[in-house]
Amino acid sequence: MRGAIAKALFLMLAVAPLRVYAQRGGAAGGAPRQTQSDDYTRYELLAPGTGKFRILYEVTATTAGTTQFFNAIRQGSVASEESVFDGMTGKALRFDEVGAEVARAGGVGGGRGAVDTLQKYIRVWLARPVPEEGEGRVLIDKTYFDPKSYFEENGDIVFNRGLGIKRNSVVLPVGYEMVSSNYPAQVLQQPDGRIAIAFWNTTPGEAPVILRARKSAVMAGGPFAANHAEPADRVARLDERARQNREIVYFLQQPETHAFDLYHDYTESRAGVSYYVNEVRAGSTVSNPRARVLDTGEELKHEVLKGDAVTKANVGVRNVTPQTEAVVFRFVPVPTGASTRLRMYETYTDTARYKVLNGELIWNRGFGRPTNAVVLPAGWALTNSSIPATVTTQADGRVRLDFINPRPDEVNVLITARKK
Repeated sequence: MRGAIAKALFLMLAVAPLRVYAQRGGAAGGAPRQTQSDDYTRYELLAPGTGKFRILYEVTATTAGTTQFFNAIRQGSVASEESVFDGMTGKALRFDEVGAEVARAGGVGGGRGAVDTLQKYIRVWLARPVPEEGEGRVLIDKTYFDPKSYFEENGDIVFNRGLGIKRNSVVLPVGYEMVSSNYPAQVLQQPDGRIAIAFWNTTPGEAPVILRARKSAVMAGGPFAANHAEPADRVARLDERARQNREIVYFLQQPETHAFDLYHDYTESRAGVSYYVNEVRAGSTVSNPRARVLDTGEELKHEVLKGDAVTKANVGVRNVTPQTEAVVFRFVPVPTGASTRLRMYETYTDTARYKVLNGELIWNRGFGRPTNAVVLPAGWALTNSSIPATVTTQADGRVRLDFINPRPDEVNVLITARKK
């Protein structure tokens, strides 16, 4: 029963997340270094006084060719009731608990001495080898006993834990209201009435999260009945932002071309769905589309439709005009209880929002996803970014800006750069 609930939650919540934590390289034993991305953790606090909380941890293995994944068991916590599932099929995966030597030989860390010899790991056998430029999605369901992180104090329950994962939610027990949160977060009532505190950790270190809650007669009755028939706008605004894993990366060509390459990732979990539609933004034109299933590496078929062809395809695009353009990617219908992770590549030309003016590169575009990245063209130095970003320089010398928007609204990003 618990496993079925975990799979249901995995599919219900699947709708980036920071990318790879570690770079590929040799580890002791010759195995490629383990890399991962898209980490998301949901902590469900169990009965007060037990010191226990359930963890639903979603993670993506990204080392091409690997068939195993290692998840560290946090020291000071005692793990129990463990189960592991494949993100694509929802089926259970084989796993066991191993020590540091086995994990190191499997690619964890960067060499002898880089892994704590007392550290324990859950070793997962993946459903299939990770494809080149693909992903192996995993859901780990486990319960931790850790009374130092979850305890009672002065009539309140307290969750006090440093969280290094960037996307998190903490769900209170039934009948409890939140008293305080030291970290900015969404507060979202779950279908069963429990309160979830969800947030992005936008810092480079751990988030020192301290949550306090207490029993409340108001919360004992569960959610209001009207919440089952919410207006669409309210439902969208109350969607858990930390759980959204749609992401996009823009690779800018030289600005006089007004062109940029991009890829965007999306998980489809609705049973029977067999296509994805990308409606081209007004003022842009699209070329060179292609797509693949990240779980398997399978290349997908696509169509570029315009005007009446969009209407005839009956793919859900509204307010179609003769100028409306859409790219439709086709894939095998999603089975019940499964999901498909897609990566779609395209080249866009946008003369209004990407250009060079008086020698200055100008990028002016709205971002609706929680995670977006922009890579400047070769030979350009960043001069302005209107929205805070993490800035890095790639191995090829190009500057990359990573934006995290934890709010459920769009941000308008203005970037300028100067030719070196």
